[in-house]
Amino acid sequence: MADKMTPEQRHRCMSHIKGKDTKPELMVRRWLWRQGYRYRVNVKSLPGRPDIVLPRYSTVIFVNGCFWHAHENCNKYRMPQSNHDFWAAKFKRNKERDERNYKLLHNQGWYVLVVWECQLEKSTRRATLISLSRRLSQIYLDTHKVNLVTPYPNDDDSHHMPLAAEP
Repeated sequence: MADKMTPEQRHRCMSHIKGKDTKPELMVRRWLWRQGYRYRVNVKSLPGRPDIVLPRYSTVIFVNGCFWHAHENCNKYRMPQSNHDFWAAKFKRNKERDERNYKLLHNQGWYVLVVWECQLEKSTRRATLISLSRRLSQIYLDTHKVNLVTPYPNDDDSHHMPLAAEP
């Protein structure tokens, strides 16, 4: 199907698309804030300028738009029919850049999480956000070496603690 806009109209339309503070990003940020997570946004000193940075968790979160990041097998991503070569090259570069940034961050000791725009649709939003919170909790426990179970002392221990049933 041919584009219904003139090239000037299309350029004007595309140039007004925001790169930060998008609706999906704000959804994730609001959820995290309400859950008690504190974060920084769009940190320039990190590769890829992550959307959300949680220093306490050594974690960065990218909230990716399905179209711009060419999310495969997603109904929100469709290769444009007009100027196909341009878009194919652009999406390829975007994916390569994303992978490069993820590897750089990982090598710097960051956990990298990606939330896709399609995961924040009304039908899957809650499950996605709960899963994100669980993953952050797991990362915190792993990185801070929290021992949730205190073992009982051995018989060899000099400080014998009597059990409730012992006299």
